Amino acid sequence: MTPYGLLDLPAWQVALITLVLTHLTIVSVTVFLHRAQAHRALELHPIPEHFFRFWLWLTTGMVTREWVAVHRKHHARCETADDPHSPQVLGLRKVFWQGAELYGASAKDATIVKRFGQGTPDDWIERHLYSRLIWQGCGLMLIIDVVLFGVYGITAWAVQMLWIPVMAAGVINGVGHFWGYRNFDTPDASTNIVPWGILIGGEELHNNHHAFPPSARLSMRWWEIDIGWLYIRLLALLGGARVKKLPPRATIVEGKRSVDMDTLKALLVARMHVIRGYSKEVLQPVTRAELCRSEPHCRRLARQARKLLVRERLDASSQQRLEQLLASSQQLQVVYQFREQLRQIWERNAPSQEALLKLLEDWCQRAEATGIQALEGFSRNLRGLALVGVQGSALR
Repeated sequence: MTPYGLLDLPAWQVALITLVLTHLTIVSVTVFLHRAQAHRALELHPIPEHFFRFWLWLTTGMVTREWVAVHRKHHARCETADDPHSPQVLGLRKVFWQGAELYGASAKDATIVKRFGQGTPDDWIERHLYSRLIWQGCGLMLIIDVVLFGVYGITAWAVQMLWIPVMAAGVINGVGHFWGYRNFDTPDASTNIVPWGILIGGEELHNNHHAFPPSARLSMRWWEIDIGWLYIRLLALLGGARVKKLPPRATIVEGKRSVDMDTLKALLVARMHVIRGYSKEVLQPVTRAELCRSEPHCRRLARQARKLLVRERLDASSQQRLEQLLASSQQLQVVYQFREQLRQIWERNAPSQEALLKLLEDWCQRAEATGIQALEGFSRNLRGLALVGVQGSALR
């Protein structure tokens, strides 16, 4: 065997193979750990499922139950002091550079693992190999890399070991809650880092994921790319996967003027689409009409106002700015209050479905009596809301 291993490849070819291997690790994380295990968005055939488990044992040393538990707690406690890795609480620098350590600390907490890690693999090989002999998998990967690539194998192995801590724990958990664009006004600070979810398997579309956590597909707009979804579709065509959940789609049924159970169901299921529509159709035009002095000022003000009006958790400074913004306009106060009342409906603060339906009907009647044209129009459209399956124009 030469100093460059059994394959005796030049450095650039080893680098290319290493990138392919790290991408395979990313696919294993996003398809198996994240979408299939943590959120039950799809079911995998035993063959690809076990391949993903084996590959993650070789390249990450992560235990499925622990990873799932930490991620589920992140969703349950997002952007609070109990969130295992929120840059809004801990700071971007800490989460980016110490994301793996934060994950490890939470994974060692038996109460977190017990509460949030239910339903993950618990067979003989999981108990006696993958969960027990953790570092041995990464050690075996080092031996394989050195045998195949010689001295280059050490660097290849180091890149493999660092890929998930940097790209997933650092970039997604850190940057994905700090910088980027947002399709949906989720109560957390999640963002889509870029619309081309390729490098990290589609996880770049993090705001989309927080809007619809159970969805197997993370792309929501026609120009967004979720390469993880492509792999899932290929697996499904080969009989290796079955998709269970996708984002809900709603329509506006033309001519429908009554608020009924179909309206309520569509509101509860597709609420992220509804609140995005409210922001675009009500908050933005009212803000422009009330506060804008010039076109550049309008664009800047719209961005600032949107952040304040749609976020549920604000620090003291942001809360003060929100109060000043609302105090400057009676109409802004009204549309903001109606947004909060609508949110309370889908949070189901009522003893029964019939009580929720009455609250929604009352909301529509009051909205249409405000004299605010944008709010009245939104309410009339809301009456015609229905889940896809009823003929109408798609709600985007």
